[in-house]
Amino acid sequence: MNKKIKMALYIILALIIFVGCISIWYVNDYSHADPSVNAYLNGTENVSVEKVENGLFLDGPGNDSALIFYPGAKIEYTSYLPLFMDLANDGVDCFIVEMPGNLAFLGGNSADSIIGNGNYSYDEWYISGHSLGGVMASSYAVTHKDEINGLILLASYPVDDLGNMPVLSIYGSNDETLNKETYDESRRLMDNNLTEYVINGGNHAQFGAYGIQSGDGIASISPEDQREQTENAILDFIY
Repeated sequence: MNKKIKMALYIILALIIFVGCISIWYVNDYSHADPSVNAYLNGTENVSVEKVENGLFLDGPGNDSALIFYPGAKIEYTSYLPLFMDLANDGVDCFIVEMPGNLAFLGGNSADSIIGNGNYSYDEWYISGHSLGGVMASSYAVTHKDEINGLILLASYPVDDLGNMPVLSIYGSNDETLNKETYDESRRLMDNNLTEYVINGGNHAQFGAYGIQSGDGIASISPEDQREQTENAILDFIY
């Protein structure tokens, strides 16, 4: 084999190995859930937690409404258990999706296997997401308007026109991760039926339990307070 061809093949192989290593590092470099959330995996008296095909199913006392949640980018999905355990306890069953590589854009249609599962029958389906997860949830809502009754964004925004889809947008006043300029520009895509709730003193990370997020603002309220306000806003939106 020609030496030049050999050298080219070696370079290509080296590049493939390099890109592969970078990809593995990127996927495995994510924010882990606080160890305290492990206690939620056992469920409570009112809410059972079941590991399903693509995440967790939180089955509470409610039977009419269910919420499918897409986590933020590179955030362990169990980080959101404290918020959605409370929501399930108060009547809205929840599905927390475990995204491939902890990246919602790799699993944008994950809700299909939940809504289309014959084991679940709810009168209303809601979809929600945090940060990048919210962007992907909004894209799903746009293409599934006949199945989705409402979209709930946590520190996020849509990239497609939602028409008359009911939208609840929640973000913290101290959030420095959310691109506010992009968020304001996105209002035209959801202003037809938008309910906005700003958590005074809240930030980007405290919707979940995964610690401090780089570049985020400092919250002046507790994580428990931020989650309680979020849950109450969601309950008001659904009911």
